[in-house]
Amino acid sequence: MKNVFFLLVICFFSTAFSISPKLEKKIDKAIIHYFETEEFSKELITIAADQDAKVPSDFKENLFKITDTSGTLGYAYLGNAPSKTATFDYLILFDADFIVIKSKVLIYREEYGGEIGSKRWLKQFNGKSGGSEIKFPQDITPISGATISVRSMTNAINDVLQSIGTLQENNVL
Repeated sequence: MKNVFFLLVICFFSTAFSISPKLEKKIDKAIIHYFETEEFSKELITIAADQDAKVPSDFKENLFKITDTSGTLGYAYLGNAPSKTATFDYLILFDADFIVIKSKVLIYREEYGGEIGSKRWLKQFNGKSGGSEIKFPQDITPISGATISVRSMTNAINDVLQSIGTLQENNVL
């Protein structure tokens, strides 16, 4: 139990200055649930500014390597995308090969369109990898009343996948 607490304290302080405690708690809960471990650490992956400028997604303080005592479990990307009048925060979990294994809407700030947080709808992104291209509405099922959020989430994940693909091609990841 002390080890779990110690790891959580380290994780908190390593990211506390850029991610709110509420968001941090949601991220950790998703990682614990998906990877079925409470003993993990998140290490911020730093992308050089010149490489970050070449990709559509922002990788300043939101890409993490997730490890435990056995090694690399996967990676996590925290993003923010626009909805109709606000923004929403989302998390993409990748396996060790940067293949999407889970996506989750962490905080949705609108009255309408929250259906994009549905596990069933978000499963459409699972299995996608760096360089994959997702097109709306060809590859993604629309949701009535959430068109703007659906497009925004699709575009955001598409940008992350394109960015990861480019960084992998350039041997940055």
